[in-house]
Amino acid sequence: MRQYSQLTLVTYRISQVLPIIYHIGSSIVLVTGLSLGSTLWIFLLYLSRVMATTSIYHRLLTHKSYQAPKLVLYLGCIVAASAGQMGPSWWKAHHLNHHYYTEQELDSHSPHTPFQGFWGFLWSHVGWLLSPRFLPKKLPNDVENDKVLRIIDRLHFLPFIALGAISYFIGGLEYLGAFFLSTTLLFHATQTVNSLAHIFGGQPFATEDQSRNNGLVAFLTVGEGWHNLHHAFQASSRHGITVQNGKVVYLPDPTFSFLKILELFGLASKLRVPTETELLARARHSNNLQPLNSGLPATEDA
Repeated sequence: MRQYSQLTLVTYRISQVLPIIYHIGSSIVLVTGLSLGSTLWIFLLYLSRVMATTSIYHRLLTHKSYQAPKLVLYLGCIVAASAGQMGPSWWKAHHLNHHYYTEQELDSHSPHTPFQGFWGFLWSHVGWLLSPRFLPKKLPNDVENDKVLRIIDRLHFLPFIALGAISYFIGGLEYLGAFFLSTTLLFHATQTVNSLAHIFGGQPFATEDQSRNNGLVAFLTVGEGWHNLHHAFQASSRHGITVQNGKVVYLPDPTFSFLKILELFGLASKLRVPTETELLARARHSNNLQPLNSGLPATEDA
């Protein structure tokens, strides 16, 4: 187990209870109700933070599926941290661990081990966050060596608190309750990638795990639910791809569309997407499969 500094341990433990706080805080809306304005606030906070999580935490920071200026990385990580789902170092550490040990004993949140069935679903969806596995065994070197990212990681709860304060300032308890509800909905949407996307859905690409392409999860997470493609081509900036009847089919992927907009404004470059030849070669029924670990981030980053 990694030896954490006292400060890091304290800040990580603080955020371990954040989900409890915003789940309980969501009940405020039962008292205040929701106006059109606060409902739009829920949607705006959900969309901005899920997009920051998928485009910055996941596809940029963790898998380096495209390049972007440092300012985009830093601001995106702050927005993602405001979702109350930890900071960049913790997030990347667990996600890389998931890819290295998918469906194996050391996988942080597999629905197939150490439990199966309904209990496996609960474990992958929320149980692992309440277990000793909450603390990563190793934090990624590239994040730890970046002073700004390390500060964001250790103080990841401050953007969450600030956004809650802004919500209260805008519309009092009603908007604070909307903030908590948006955060709770986003929490469960994110966790469906760990749980549902490893249980239900198609597997058009050959991988050595139970990752699935799940349309519902993709809708909730602006494209992350095309999870089988992601496990087959981890460095791809586009997840919305499948193979049907021997042909490559492109699926809705709002996160990739957002990256294309960033590219248009010079805020993203070198978006990595597998060729159709590579996609067909990895198709589950292909006789010319590529190595299953292609696209895995370099181990020196972990």
